[in-house]
Amino acid sequence: MKLLVQATVVTSLLLHVQEASSFAPAITGSNRPNVSSWTVSHHRKLTTSFSLPKAPVKISKRSTHRNQSSLSDQCLLTPEGYGFSSTAERIIQQANRGESMGYVAVKGDDRVIDVMADITEGEEDVALVYDGKEIPLLGIFTESDYINFSTKRAAAANEAESAAFLVSPVKDYVTPASKLVSVATTDTANQAIVAMQQADVRHVVVADVVSNYRLTEKSTIVGVMSMQDVMKLIQKDERLSLESLQKKFPGLKDPMSQMREEIKSQANELARNPETAKKDLIRAATLILSTITVGGFLSGSPWLFDHASLAMVGIFVLGYFFIIFEEVFEFDKAAVALLMSTGMWVTYADYFGAANGIATETILEQLGEQLSEVSEICFFLLAASTIVEVVDAHQGFKVVTNRITTKSKKALFWTIGFLTFFLSAILNNLTVTIVMVSLLKKLVPLEADRKLFGAMVVVAANAGGVWTPIGDVTTTMLWMNNQLSTVPTVTELFLPSTVCLVGSLAFLANQVEEDGSLDNSKLPQPSPLATRGQVVFWSGIASLLAVPVFAEFTGLPPYVAMLTGLGAIWALTDIIHMGEEEEDGLKVPAALSKLDTAGILFFLGILMSIGVLDKSGLLKDLAVFLNENLPTQDIIATVIGLASALIDNVPLVAATQGMYDLAEFGTDDKLWQLIALCAGTGGSILVIGSASGVALMGLEKVDFLWYAKKVSVGAAVGYFGGIATYLAQYALFHGGFFNSVVPEAIAAVDMVGQTVTGMF
Repeated sequence: MKLLVQATVVTSLLLHVQEASSFAPAITGSNRPNVSSWTVSHHRKLTTSFSLPKAPVKISKRSTHRNQSSLSDQCLLTPEGYGFSSTAERIIQQANRGESMGYVAVKGDDRVIDVMADITEGEEDVALVYDGKEIPLLGIFTESDYINFSTKRAAAANEAESAAFLVSPVKDYVTPASKLVSVATTDTANQAIVAMQQADVRHVVVADVVSNYRLTEKSTIVGVMSMQDVMKLIQKDERLSLESLQKKFPGLKDPMSQMREEIKSQANELARNPETAKKDLIRAATLILSTITVGGFLSGSPWLFDHASLAMVGIFVLGYFFIIFEEVFEFDKAAVALLMSTGMWVTYADYFGAANGIATETILEQLGEQLSEVSEICFFLLAASTIVEVVDAHQGFKVVTNRITTKSKKALFWTIGFLTFFLSAILNNLTVTIVMVSLLKKLVPLEADRKLFGAMVVVAANAGGVWTPIGDVTTTMLWMNNQLSTVPTVTELFLPSTVCLVGSLAFLANQVEEDGSLDNSKLPQPSPLATRGQVVFWSGIASLLAVPVFAEFTGLPPYVAMLTGLGAIWALTDIIHMGEEEEDGLKVPAALSKLDTAGILFFLGILMSIGVLDKSGLLKDLAVFLNENLPTQDIIATVIGLASALIDNVPLVAATQGMYDLAEFGTDDKLWQLIALCAGTGGSILVIGSASGVALMGLEKVDFLWYAKKVSVGAAVGYFGGIATYLAQYALFHGGFFNSVVPEAIAAVDMVGQTVTGMF
């Protein structure tokens, strides 16, 4: 039995260390904070005449005893909170070291031999060494440090020099505080094992607040635990679990048979869970629906030939349904998007219009055109993301972060919002979203906050891209077709775009709570950026800024310019790190390996699906329907903006361009400006409504329902505020405020009222 327990512990250790290594950051010099000035607020009475005020250790009074029945009712070998999932706080409690908490506190001037006497005579393994004046923590003294001390003493040239070592102060031989490996009280045993393994140490300091396995200025030390403490508790919990299995299955003598029986028992219990049964029902229904759908395609049903348009719309709606409820169905949205696009293209190619069950040359040409258009965006996204990743690897964003010193989340919220707004006017909003979301990963430590900040970036980027011809793809389309010109676009759309930004951010800022979490951001202390970091940063920025210039002068698509910039950055970093094998992580191949490939494939699937609706003419039909059933072009533009929250705004704007003749609605007409404003900002209302939102879904794993709940209302407030501002501004500049704006507003309200009445 003992051998089985030991074997189980060793096997579990290997598995848990491997698992924990996947999320534990490497403990390197770059993660170490400057701790030369901070003090640790928890300490106890020193063993010498110098005394420190005694502060109690605040450890929750969790029960350390667990009865056998509760263990047997839990998951397989050890329940949550025990074994490898034990918290550091529990490990210290179970070590039973009394008030010492695993260490003895000493002064830096104490002699090494006295400190070793304190350690060997008590229950402690190590000593924490403090300065005798202001009580900052100098470091830790362990058996490794004593071995180092003894080695130096043995190498003394004579007896006198050897005797001098006996009175040496311990501060000369400590492991400095800047190199202390620390874990939080809530960190688990396997995280502690990984930390000790990576740093090659046998002891870690446990504190209430830890950042990247290092103490912070706000850390309060709770204790010190060793690898022996961790493994002792794990083995104890594993043994208790095996004993519980023996009592639960007395008829089975073989421990492995008991374990297999427990697996069956747990599987049965899980299946009886209402939530699990609900998921099983959903999965079964999904499987049946998928089988029917595939069977329908393979059978060449006449219904498909007669209702191909309805089938495409149905596949599109069903696909979006699965994407929206990704968390419920547990299907990756990239897989759903790819299947959705394939199903829609098969329906269009084989059953739509005059199709005879096989794709024609015309359909294949349309597929190639659509894939070409979508690939341009995907390659653009790939190249831009890689450039940003390379700049980040060289700490290039210090140029920005060194200037961001605020610890107020609301101030940071507004700062990032306006910075994104103006950057997206000179870059494209997709590039700016990638850059700013990458920056937020360093500035905002809490995931919930980072999602909200990321959503704000999407709103700000879409609003900022409207008022310049190169900021948003729809504005660029209108500009290139001479429906908009540069100066009127900037002067007449700037104010509405700004109102849209301010209105949305004012609404969203109410969700930002000041909690001091920015103190734990991953940003290092402001420091000068190395020369090579500055070179990479400014080269990366130049590559991004050069995209519209390159496209304008060469006539080539923007993705060519972005790939050219990536090539330049690639060559530059290869030159900078030539012959430096240890710096491979700073080169482009390493950056490429970190990209979210699933996010890019999701992007591909969504745009290919929208392309089918465009090629089949269904979007054109939608635009014609809007034109025939809505009273004014202003309301049409507004509805197009709302539709762009669900459907990509590019084909919608393209369809609108074909509906209205440039001879009737000339360059810089009110219609074109309003379409640019609505199509650009309306996509912010839903996360799937813009390229920036889709990019956010991939970068920060933001799901549809979270965005709809937290952001959509705020984005809609800004959207309608921007439209109202534009209409009022237009009326003031061109006259007829009461003759144009007011009647249209009344007509809009009346239309909404009729729609609501019809619903009931």
